[in-house]
Amino acid sequence: MVTVNEESWDTPVGAQLRAAQRAELDARYGNSNHEPGSAPSADDIAVFVVARDENAVGIGCGALRLLGDGSAEIKRMYVIPFERGGGAAVAILRELERLARDRGIEVLKLETGSGQPDAVKFYEREGYSRIDSYGPYVDEPTSLCFARSL
Repeated sequence: MVTVNEESWDTPVGAQLRAAQRAELDARYGNSNHEPGSAPSADDIAVFVVARDENAVGIGCGALRLLGDGSAEIKRMYVIPFERGGGAAVAILRELERLARDRGIEVLKLETGSGQPDAVKFYEREGYSRIDSYGPYVDEPTSLCFARSL
């Protein structure tokens, strides 16, 4: 069984999960320069959650960055590869959506990349629709942006 709880951005498990995500994306894109805009940090993340398995081991994470105008952006959504398909990603996403609604957020946006077809399929399956690129993603040819009204 997967549990998802809000935790501090600075927790060791959070740092480990984010580092694992970066390593996976570096390998997928063949470089480390694949994130347009400023990287999320403790200073600009409103919410950070960690998914844990039945042994309390961190297996995934996700965050929200407030954008203004009643919207927020999903950042650092990640589940370790051998736990994918077991419901952790859906649990993380639902908890981020719940926490966003609790904060008065009406729309969640996100950016993923053309090198992540599994992420594209996941977000589409979960009710997110393609939108025009926004913010730092406007002129990025590999960026694919999505949104969902809450």
